[in-house]
Amino acid sequence: TAATTEIAGIVLLDSARIQEEDAAFKLQRHKREGRVGPYPEVPPYTVEDAEATLPMFSSVQYKEVLKLTDDVEAIFYDAGHIFGSAMIKVSFGRDEERRTVLFSGDVGRNDKPIIKDPTTFFSANYVLIESTYGDRTHDDTEDIPGKLTTLINETNNAGGNIVVPSFAIERAQELLYYMNGLLLENRIHHMMVFLDSPMAVQVTEVFRNHPDLFDKEMARLVKQGRSPFDFPGLVMATSVEQSKAINHIKGTSMIIAGSGMCTGGRIKHHLVTNISRPESTILFVGYQAPDTLGRIIIGGAKEVRILGQQHKVKARVDKIGGFSAHADKNELLDWITELIQAPRQVFVTHGEEETALKFGDSLRQKTGWNVAVPEYMDEVILE
Repeated sequence: TAATTEIAGIVLLDSARIQEEDAAFKLQRHKREGRVGPYPEVPPYTVEDAEATLPMFSSVQYKEVLKLTDDVEAIFYDAGHIFGSAMIKVSFGRDEERRTVLFSGDVGRNDKPIIKDPTTFFSANYVLIESTYGDRTHDDTEDIPGKLTTLINETNNAGGNIVVPSFAIERAQELLYYMNGLLLENRIHHMMVFLDSPMAVQVTEVFRNHPDLFDKEMARLVKQGRSPFDFPGLVMATSVEQSKAINHIKGTSMIIAGSGMCTGGRIKHHLVTNISRPESTILFVGYQAPDTLGRIIIGGAKEVRILGQQHKVKARVDKIGGFSAHADKNELLDWITELIQAPRQVFVTHGEEETALKFGDSLRQKTGWNVAVPEYMDEVILE
């Protein structure tokens, strides 16, 4: 889709810059260590490579019929997962032999801020459904405003900052949505909110470019001049100088910065400034993978190494669940059982093996349908 094309360009260029920086850093380290190799460190791809791919993207509108051959066509539908994400229904064959295959992609969640709900379908001969969270359920998203209110007001009373490691795509924008709502309702102290992530700022601009993808509530806010991407006190920090200046602000503020798992980026500098302050809060709003700095902090470490220095963890460390954009077990079951007739076969994909097998069992028990959990390199003939 058009939104995905724009976001892909941002992500590819950012990734390429990181690849180049990592290669240059590694080469310098090897020189310092006196290593001699036949080849210099070469990044897997460069900014120039990434830029060369961008003209090759072509965009598809939701519900537009895309003719692949005389007998095969595809239609993209809103997946309600992240901005611009799609489910794809492929039709092939002719007349009475015509068949449909529905690819779920990442299934989103109903009633999420900003974006529309996932599209549901009434018929498909075959379905490939993801199973990322097929063995668990999420926290109630309705708790998010209440938990944010309590945490922010308590931190403000203590005189500290709220530091939020956040992913640049969807999570940062959703957090701005909730902050805008709390400020409009005067539920929290009016403060400065810094989005300190060049990628997140660029992605937020993509959101602005595609108001047709907003759900009714978001569209109403924009029409009323109350956009969550443009509220009083919001500062989009893009330059290094702006980022550094944040730490000189007096009083309580919220600092949203990448990376989401604290593995790099500007968040590390804000952690250095705040993690040893008992009055500040480090707030996690996303999954923290094992062995990442984020997982170590949220795991209760008393001291952590950041930017080569040890820092005592004295700040409040908290987490708010329910931000996940992925449908959980019950939501996946609800989505697929909108089908009026049983598909000939359902294939459970895109999940850890144990999770996919558990979700396959749950779907089989609930529906009695033919459900398979294919393995790598399995081949299937669709009759």
